[in-house]
Amino acid sequence: MATNAVVMETGSEWATACQVQQRFMQHRGPAIDILDYSARCRQVQELGGDCYDFVPLPDNRLALAVGDASGKGLAAALMISNVQSSLRTAALFTGNDGAAVLGAVNRQLHASSLADRYATLFYGVFDRATRTLRYVNAGHNPPIVMRGDGSIIWLEAGGAPVGMFPHWTYEEGSVQLNPGDLVLAYTDGVIEAVNPAGEEWGVEGFRRAVAESDAQCADDIVHAIFTSMDEFSRGCQTDDATVVALQVH
Repeated sequence: MATNAVVMETGSEWATACQVQQRFMQHRGPAIDILDYSARCRQVQELGGDCYDFVPLPDNRLALAVGDASGKGLAAALMISNVQSSLRTAALFTGNDGAAVLGAVNRQLHASSLADRYATLFYGVFDRATRTLRYVNAGHNPPIVMRGDGSIIWLEAGGAPVGMFPHWTYEEGSVQLNPGDLVLAYTDGVIEAVNPAGEEWGVEGFRRAVAESDAQCADDIVHAIFTSMDEFSRGCQTDDATVVALQVH
């Protein structure tokens, strides 16, 4: 009986942890009339190492984040939960300063994590008044800005993954966004999706899925990306996959 009770308690704690992680990623910022945004995180296991977040900031600004912790399973889930918690706390105080936010998150993670644990993280702040996106890319896959005229910009400025080096100084980048532009952030589980022949979907497959889609809103764009990825991989997902889409009007 005692053993069964322990198993039941452990199962209940696991279910609670899954619910907490899911609620972290159901948070949505306020509506912005010139910005349509959406995201989806689909994990391989109940607990995963990917995350996204939207944080409302003063003066009609919206912070967004996409992260991917090293490792798999529970260890990665604990790491990414630490990232989200640290990120939200730092954003409350220095949210508009991406380099300061990432610096604070980096120091917190390095102090509280094992030596071989880190996370890639992209953090951006969209300013409604100027239609600019200021960002810091901490070792993450570079998000893509797909211009309305067909040109592409990669958001690469930043530095090392958070938690890797205790005193890293991050560089902030900035991009002017125009009506019709689309910003896509993603984790490596998306572009590293593999088909039965062992071929990777890659960034080109990702971009082609968007270009060939007739989606008219951010929700539909995210849905189209996952649908195309699943068609390519025949529904076989081997890594957590997250996509964030921002469409400027």
